[in-house]
Amino acid sequence: MKEFNIKYLVRKNILELQPYVSFRDNNTFENPVFLDANESAFGELNRYPDSTQKELKEKLAALKNVSAKQIAVGNGSDELIDLIVKVFCEPKKDAILMMNPSFAMYGFYASVNENKVVKLNLNENFEIDKEEFLKISNEEKPKVFFLCSPNNPTGNSIEDIEFYIQNFEGIVVVDEAYIEFSGKKSCVELLEKFPNLIVLQTFSKAWGMAGARIGIAYASEEIIQLINTVKSPYNVNSLSLNKISELISNKEFVKSNIENTLNEISWLKNELETINCIKKVFPSDANFFLIQFENVDKVYQKLLENEILTSKRSPQIPDCIRINVGNREENNKLINVLRSI
Repeated sequence: MKEFNIKYLVRKNILELQPYVSFRDNNTFENPVFLDANESAFGELNRYPDSTQKELKEKLAALKNVSAKQIAVGNGSDELIDLIVKVFCEPKKDAILMMNPSFAMYGFYASVNENKVVKLNLNENFEIDKEEFLKISNEEKPKVFFLCSPNNPTGNSIEDIEFYIQNFEGIVVVDEAYIEFSGKKSCVELLEKFPNLIVLQTFSKAWGMAGARIGIAYASEEIIQLINTVKSPYNVNSLSLNKISELISNKEFVKSNIENTLNEISWLKNELETINCIKKVFPSDANFFLIQFENVDKVYQKLLENEILTSKRSPQIPDCIRINVGNREENNKLINVLRSI
């Protein structure tokens, strides 16, 4: 890519915007009396959370071998996607690029911000055609490219990610929500090499903390400063911050959670391949499978009748349902219902 200057990509009004700064969170006190934020003096959670999320960022910095200044914490990855669009995309003027099919919220937040959504159709193996990528990037000149790997809903990891980062004249956001299941190296390792890179990760999947709603962005200090400029002051609650901080220290729990999921993935894949109504189980590096069925509507309804909730992807992906891996009891129920069809 050409010499990178982020100021040419950021919206001008964002460059001029002064971030909200909590005096309390940016200073150190020994025995403070908090009379500054109109909080109640009574109650279990009467104080606002740390707006800088300092403790969590320090633990993540040690875990990922980056600076704490290279980390932004969001109320789920969804908030971070929204903030990235707001930082870089001028409403009614700029566009984002996303794979098709991929995670729908990239396009949703761009549309909310009145930005054009350019879709890059994946090939029959759900990979990106490099020539098509270069052609669309040159013609549409999108500001941000959202690249999900492993991709949702297809489950596959995108090969040669560095090619897309290096050949995109804008911000590349690599969403690694399912990276822990894949065995692939994280793009966090590429941050020093590519100043236009943002890596998203989450505690919702492998860490088993979807209810806490914590997403993380890793990027250059300059990009993180911009994200923090536009985020809400107290965007993540105290309960979630404390719980995740504790969890990071409990490596055995996380390791066990991932190992249990990987075991169920292997077991479920073997069982699915014996089901008559299944035409194809697509390869997956995530905690779900994209599955092609003989009669997708019948299968979906039968599962629903048995209170098994799945994600129907047809007609966008013909005849397909996305089914994530449960525990052994849930997976057994799924297999038994599918065998009865």
